[in-house]
Amino acid sequence: MEPKKRILIIEDERDLILGLKDALEFEGHAVESAETGWAGVAKAEHFEPDLIVLDLMLPDINGFQVCEEIRKKDHFTPILILSARAQESDIIRGLEAGADDYVTKPFSVGELLARVRAILRRAEASHKKKQRFITVGDVTVNVQNHTATIRGTKTITLGFYATAILTVLDDRRGELVTRDEILDAVWGEDASPTNRTVDNFILKLRRVIEKNPANPKHILTVYGQGYRLLV
Repeated sequence: MEPKKRILIIEDERDLILGLKDALEFEGHAVESAETGWAGVAKAEHFEPDLIVLDLMLPDINGFQVCEEIRKKDHFTPILILSARAQESDIIRGLEAGADDYVTKPFSVGELLARVRAILRRAEASHKKKQRFITVGDVTVNVQNHTATIRGTKTITLGFYATAILTVLDDRRGELVTRDEILDAVWGEDASPTNRTVDNFILKLRRVIEKNPANPKHILTVYGQGYRLLV
């Protein structure tokens, strides 16, 4: 049996907390919860979770701020955002704040559990991989740690999925990689995400890598098909 993981839920809806806690504990995980943003930040430091499930709408500070606060000390723990906001701008903002993935409300418990399993499985696989670095322009990405170092000085969290997409593009550097190929390589059977999901992570990558994200020189769009990486 796989060792259980530690999961922190930062959510203010008590019924949702109880439902998620029951489902995750049934899967064998140790679960803690916090009902405010600042309580979640504190508990993330002391509980040392393997995964954080974070709602965007909290009574004190919002989930974007919680994510940013956690990332000041922890670049590695996966963060899964729950959001009633389906707007692309909110999704992108969450990814830029340091989240690894997102699920929009309403969602089924089964959908959330599938996403949790996928994130934990890939995080475990990532830890076992040999160190790998990808340099694009002034940015060097640590594939194992899911971080990006800009001009050798500033290090930020890139997140698992953005790093995985960059790795797929780098493996076929200079070639067209279609959105479907990216979905298959990164999400596989868990591909509930859509082509738009890929596009959102590409936007995040461009804002980190490109000097002018609106006029990219490295991650190029092949319209109607996918993307090509040039370094």
